[in-house]
Amino acid sequence: MLAELGLQLVDAWRTTSGIEMLAAVLAVIYLVLAIKQLRGCWVAAFASSCLYVWVLFAARLYMESGLNAFYAAMAAYGYWQWTPGKGGPGLRISRWGMGRHAIGLLAVLGLSIVSSFFLRRFTPAAWPFVDSMVTWASAFATFLVARKVYENWHWWLVIDSVSLCLYFNRHLYLTTALFAVYLAMIIVGMREWSRDLTPVAHAAQRA
Repeated sequence: MLAELGLQLVDAWRTTSGIEMLAAVLAVIYLVLAIKQLRGCWVAAFASSCLYVWVLFAARLYMESGLNAFYAAMAAYGYWQWTPGKGGPGLRISRWGMGRHAIGLLAVLGLSIVSSFFLRRFTPAAWPFVDSMVTWASAFATFLVARKVYENWHWWLVIDSVSLCLYFNRHLYLTTALFAVYLAMIIVGMREWSRDLTPVAHAAQRA
């Protein structure tokens, strides 16, 4: 069984497009730099997102493809937010209370119901509701990263776990491996960002 799976992965690696490979490498670079709170992460994010628009559209994950177009726009926003004088060093890691996250979750659910309806009706989309949930949750989590909200890591932990299964189902094996790496790096991100949390940020999260 394991030998058969290994052969399938080797074959998948051989058939993986160069575009997907480059997008995956840039995505890892983005996350490493984001963990270190370096503004250059948004440059890598922009390039990776533009490439993934093409890869995911070809895989018929239309909402995920659209999400990466949004990621590219958010990369520009994040770069601006993390620029000295626009937020930069003055933009400290903060925490949001449960109320804000609950509102975000309700918005994600509502938008997912609407978009999955249209995907089912007008497209041959694969996994329309799951695709929609991942898309809208990721959009919200990306905004949290741009604003340096600590709980973005908790959102990504759930999102990337679901995404890993979704991409494996669509035979995007390199991207599946990327998201497995993401899950490990998310834990690192939680630890690194927690070191910069202030007592004021902890108090705000409890409020």
